[in-house]
Order: sequence, then structure tokens, then C-alpha cells
Amino acid sequence: MDVQLARTFLAVVQEGSFVAAADKLFVTQSAVSLRIRKLEDLLGRTVFERSKAGVTLTPAGRQLERFATASLRIWEEARHMVAVPEQYERTLMIGAVPSLLPRLALRLLSRLEQRLPRTAFRVETGSSERLVGMLLDGTLDIVLTYAPVIRPGIEVEELFADELVLVAAQPSFTAQLDDRYVYMDWGPGFRDHHAASFPSHATPRSSFSIGTLALDYVMREGRAGYFPARVVREHVREGRLHLVPDAPTFSYPCYVALRAGLDGDLRATTLKELRRLARLWDTLQEEMLDTLEDISSPAFIDE
Repeated sequence: MDVQLARTFLAVVQEGSFVAAADKLFVTQSAVSLRIRKLEDLLGRTVFERSKAGVTLTPAGRQLERFATASLRIWEEARHMVAVPEQYERTLMIGAVPSLLPRLALRLLSRLEQRLPRTAFRVETGSSERLVGMLLDGTLDIVLTYAPVIRPGIEVEELFADELVLVAAQPSFTAQLDDRYVYMDWGPGFRDHHAASFPSHATPRSSFSIGTLALDYVMREGRAGYFPARVVREHVREGRLHLVPDAPTFSYPCYVALRAGLDGDLRATTLKELRRLARLWDTLQEEMLDTLEDISSPAFIDE
């Protein structure tokens, strides 16, 4: 099966429209339409029902989906194997959302380079939706994300729960919040809990969708915001940030998603190192949460 046609077909299936598929593939909508028309001509069957709301698979399209997925995965595996540098036996493709890239994915990479001397590596970052799509089409082996998608062919395991704590660059900041507070969009669950905990600040003046990448801005501009305890731990210990007493914390689970059929040795070694990192961060988070509990206690405040 033509790889380009298979990739285009699956992009339309995943995105639900020709327009969104074109954006994902970085081509024009007309190019997507032309490829799908060519595919339908080759099959002698219509694979999509078109409507103003988007596209849906025909019975023939539903049959084609599993073959297209398998065909593309085989191609990608072959491409990666051919691309492996001569001194290595295989390649492991790792994806991570931006907030998990520097402190999880790159630490994992460092450990795997030591444990797997005959393996080459590639690291990708992007939105959870994009990375899971790459996992499904075989261009990634492992994805680290806060928002896993349960699909056939993907194994998902919760690694740990990031505890989001409110920190401020200035010690005078309180849990009442003010204009120095910037909102970090950690997803629908966080939005709901945040609105319930701070009903009078449901729409903060400034907000970010880039998570930990905004931490430098918060410190530089004297602001406050919610961040994973593991990320701000050293900044708090060294006085660059301050835990805000009496502020609620929020749990934010982190997951690893693995491609079905991943080499058994790669799978076992990767999960082993991820679980070790998870245990380490659980310990560090407990230290931070204990500190927050101490400074929020009535005895401490009275002093």
C-alpha cells in the first residue's frame, strides 16, 4: 500500500476532517482530497462519507483502517531500522509533552544511554494528541504525557501524580491571589478544581498553556502560579520561590504510553527506569508537601 496514501487516510480518520488532516500533514486541503480520491480509485470503493460536520468512515473505510495502520507501522519500523547508525542495533523513539521533556524524558534518556549501549535514540516533543498519533502510526515507541488516549495497540501505565503547588517569587503573596497570579492551564481537571477552589478568580488576568516553560517568567517578573512540586523544589530551597501557605494543591497524573509490539528488552528497561524516577519524585514531592503543611499550620502562622 502506498505509504503517503496510508498516512493521509489515517490522518483524516484521526482528525475527522480533510482540513484538520491537511494541517497535521503540513499540506493543502486540495492535496489531501486528491490523495483520498486516488486511494478510492485504486480500491474501487468510497472510504469516507462527506458532510458539513466532517467525514465518517464507510464500511469499506473501516476495513481499510486496520490494514492501513499495519502497513504504515511496518514501513516506519523498516525505515527506523535502516536509519540506525551502523554501530547500533536498534533505535528507540521517545516522545514527551513539553512539561515532561527536561525533567523526565531527558533524564530517562540519560539512564537508557547507559543501560542500552547498542541502542540509538530519538526524542520528540509536541502536544499529547500529536504524540499519541505518532505512537499509533509507529513513528514513536514511547510517549510521556498527562493525557493518555486509550486505543488498541497502546499500553498505558500511570507513573506518578505530579502535585501542583502554588509558589510565588515574592514571600508576601497569599492564597487570596492578586494580579501577580498567572494561571497555568494544566487541563480540564485542573480547570474545574481551580474554579471551585478560587471562585472569585475564575478568570485570572494572565494565563499560559505552556506549563513549566513559564516558570522563568514567574521568577523574573515577580509573579505566582501553580507548578509541579518536583519542578520548583530546588527554587524553593534556594529562596528564588516561596510556597504559598494555605493554598490548595492539585494532583496531576503522569502516564507512559507504549507501542504494542515494542521490543521486550527495550520495554522492560524503559519501564524499570521510569518507575525508579517515579519513586524518586514521590519522595521529593512528599518533602515539599510536608513543608507546605508545616507553614500552613495554625501554630506556624501564630508565631
